[in-house]
Amino acid sequence: MSSQNQILFQRAIQSFHVGDFSAAEQALLSYLGATPNHFDAFHLLAIIYANLDRWSEANECYKKALQINPSSVAALSNWGSCLTRLGQNDQALNALERALTLEPKLAALWFNTANILCDLGRFERASQYYEKALYFNPDYFQAHNNYGKALFANGQFNEALANYNKALELNPDFAEAWSNKGITLQELKRYAEAIACYDKSLCLNPGYAEAWSNKGITLQELKRFDEALNTYNKALELNPDFAEAWSNKGNTLNELKRYAEAIACYDKSLCLNPGYAEAWSNKGAILNMLKLYPEAIIQYEKILSIDPNIEWALGDLIDSRMKVCFWDGYQSSIKMLVEKVNKLQKIINPFKLLALQDDARIQKKCAEIYSLDSFPQAHTFGKISKKYKHPKIRIAYFSADYREHPTAQLTAELFELHDRSRFELFAFSFYDSAQDSKYRTRIKNSFENFYEVENKTDQEIAQLARDLEIDIAIDLGGYTQFARTGIFACRAAPIQVNYLGYPGTMGASYMDYIVADPTVIPESSQKFFSEKVVYLPDTYQPNDRKRQVATKVFSKSELGLPDQGFIFCCFNNNFKINPEVLDSWARILSQVPGSVLWLLEDNPSAKNNLMAELEKRDIASDRLIFAGRLQTSEHLARHAAADLFLDTWPYNAHTTASDALWAGLPVLTRMGQTFASRVAASLLNAIDLPELITSTSEEYEALAVKLATHPEKLQEFKERLKLNRLTKPLFNTELYTKHLETAYLKMYERYQADLAPGHIFV
Repeated sequence: MSSQNQILFQRAIQSFHVGDFSAAEQALLSYLGATPNHFDAFHLLAIIYANLDRWSEANECYKKALQINPSSVAALSNWGSCLTRLGQNDQALNALERALTLEPKLAALWFNTANILCDLGRFERASQYYEKALYFNPDYFQAHNNYGKALFANGQFNEALANYNKALELNPDFAEAWSNKGITLQELKRYAEAIACYDKSLCLNPGYAEAWSNKGITLQELKRFDEALNTYNKALELNPDFAEAWSNKGNTLNELKRYAEAIACYDKSLCLNPGYAEAWSNKGAILNMLKLYPEAIIQYEKILSIDPNIEWALGDLIDSRMKVCFWDGYQSSIKMLVEKVNKLQKIINPFKLLALQDDARIQKKCAEIYSLDSFPQAHTFGKISKKYKHPKIRIAYFSADYREHPTAQLTAELFELHDRSRFELFAFSFYDSAQDSKYRTRIKNSFENFYEVENKTDQEIAQLARDLEIDIAIDLGGYTQFARTGIFACRAAPIQVNYLGYPGTMGASYMDYIVADPTVIPESSQKFFSEKVVYLPDTYQPNDRKRQVATKVFSKSELGLPDQGFIFCCFNNNFKINPEVLDSWARILSQVPGSVLWLLEDNPSAKNNLMAELEKRDIASDRLIFAGRLQTSEHLARHAAADLFLDTWPYNAHTTASDALWAGLPVLTRMGQTFASRVAASLLNAIDLPELITSTSEEYEALAVKLATHPEKLQEFKERLKLNRLTKPLFNTELYTKHLETAYLKMYERYQADLAPGHIFV
């Protein structure tokens, strides 16, 4: 090396050390012009470009340096960091793995490699690498912190907490570890401790935007929405480009039903980070809830284009498509769902699966995956060791649906008829009390104790139930909209029951019983339910005999129906209609000239898609007539204009079947293998019309055609229905109530006798 080149190299080093990167760069470029194979010069130039955020140029210099000296641990390590900045994590991992083979005892190398593995979502392997880093340096507090993050991502919350505690023992002023500890305590539902951790973090670093945002999430969990918004606003003051905080703020606004503002927050988040899948998902969920299904579909498709393996997104997409009857790729989508459930992947909410397939084993597995992930058993309060002894058994019904809702329409009279000499009734309502209706008023009046708990946390509600010494807690919602499964995960009462609202297993160990009957859950199917089965003798479903059928007589023309021709109808929600069902309906229509099919109009997209699908099956779309929504009494009255109700499968008519039978309209069903696909059969058995139950599409279609073309046969069923309506068990609410109360007594007696839950036959 000439003395002049030596001077250039030394000048570059000196300029680098004083932070004059431009001068250092120029000196190194001149030096390399004369000495093109100098490892140290290329390595230093790469470091300079990295300091200047010129990552592509740094990458090229690292590669040239490593061509000269492939065994440089420092260059390999620095190159790995550069590659991560370029988004080339797999290549970065290869570089650091090479460095580890050369220097396997360097804790920082294990640490950096573990960080890349976390970025790649390989948390189990990352955990092993953090353990190696800590083996070589037990006091490496940053490694304890990041190890905690990997364990957290893998759902190992207690283990994550132990690592954060160790990091804070080594460095009590580590603000990030305090914030991370707070997130973990939140997952463990230790909210007060979580808030204290965020406050400690923010005391150490008031400008820590992420800690403000994390605190907002916990405040939202505590239903302290205004405080949550304030913390998000603080985070966004500190970092206006904080995409996650914008999305979190949107979630809180959604809880406050400020939907337009929530969507604006999600849009801001996505403008900042178009690849932020969670914001796409949050926006999709709110659009779906607002019944803006085509827009929701776009969100879910975007999520899956970003990450095809994002949790729950495929199920949400298929569900949104079903709500508009968009069936492209239907069979392949269902096959994919089943494959992913079998692989224990987090793919779909169990309620959304009910309408998509008829396999009770898959439904149970799906429910187990969902409950374990979304509502794992909480141990906040511990077991209920005390056996309550009261003059009356205390029964509590938990629901979001004490309003104009099928659950309320079915249960209103049941609540009124409960035997007050033996039972004390409690209701816990999760729905906004401002949304009053005649059903809500009627139900409130039927309970001695009615608690409005929408703004309480799951823990607070569970604690209230324990303070009230509830004996039997009954979940009327399951996994349906607005349900609060987390209450039962906290063990609100010694006996917990899955009843009515959700037609399937919860897949959760903390739910003791499911109320059923021999039709919806044959004894051979008990293995597909995590709960013990309580068998009522006639049907699991209650009914309200006080439901009024309006006296108004609708003309067919008034309803948009033809004056002549057979009227098939189905007032089920459109998401229950699938290609196989429409195939059967098309074949039925083709064999009954002049007939029409009268459906509920859920949304314009579903209507248009169903008409187009019928045309594909060579049936004119004008043979589909759509009914708008009416008040319940008038809706019941218009059933008189129809001749036969055609059921759907694998998700049958439930309340809609009861509506039809109460209004005097026969229901033809196809019975399947799952609870949801056997409900209409249960109702028909309970009203003694088993001949209207079929088991295959061929039987279903043949009987539909026979009844449409043999009016005398259909009239026989109508006469039997008229006779049976008030004489058979289906609408005998007094008898039903006695059977259900007997079931409660048997559950209670088993518990008081120290017997584990067991199948019960009433």
